Amino acid sequence: MLPLCGGENLKNDNETQSKLLLSAKREFMEKGYMKASLRNICKEAGVTTGALYFFFQDKEDLFASLVEEPLEILLNIMKQHYSEELVDSEFKENGKLDFSDDLEVVKHVIHHSYQHYDEFQLLLTKSQGSRFEKCIDQIVEFSEKHYRILADMYSEQTNTKKLDDYIVHWFAHMQIDIFVHMLTHEKSEEAALQSMVSIMKYLMAGWSGLFDEI
Repeated sequence: MLPLCGGENLKNDNETQSKLLLSAKREFMEKGYMKASLRNICKEAGVTTGALYFFFQDKEDLFASLVEEPLEILLNIMKQHYSEELVDSEFKENGKLDFSDDLEVVKHVIHHSYQHYDEFQLLLTKSQGSRFEKCIDQIVEFSEKHYRILADMYSEQTNTKKLDDYIVHWFAHMQIDIFVHMLTHEKSEEAALQSMVSIMKYLMAGWSGLFDEI
């Protein structure tokens, strides 16, 4: 008999909730958010739709239960790094920015993203129709605001040209796009990290070069 909804039996039934989440992940991965069927999710989990609604308000809530926490952790990693970067922004004697902490943050981001590989695949490739479908645009916007402040600080402290808004937007978008491409094309955390170390060196040199007069 399938578990029913409304009784104390479900109140602390972690096993039922875990089965629903596992089934939902498979359904969302296969069909995407819009085409995923709650009925199919319940059938595979071996529970009634009533049991699903005991734990989750709707399909949106079910999808969020899979992806929201990993996304929030990623955003917090970025926020902490950006805050520290603005407070501790120092320049080497040659006037170049000190990027010594950036590679460590990249390693942290890569490790977190691959620890939750399926969840980020859902966010990046299967979230259309959900409230998460614009999450990359929101991350780009957040990064762009940071780089605008950082660029102005760099220009002021080194007496170099000020970057226009389009260049700052382009740089922020490019950086996030690189991570998205890596996560959607490289399944190995080790290979992704090796590639990102080289890519970040390129980005760091490029960021400094944007301020040079040609």
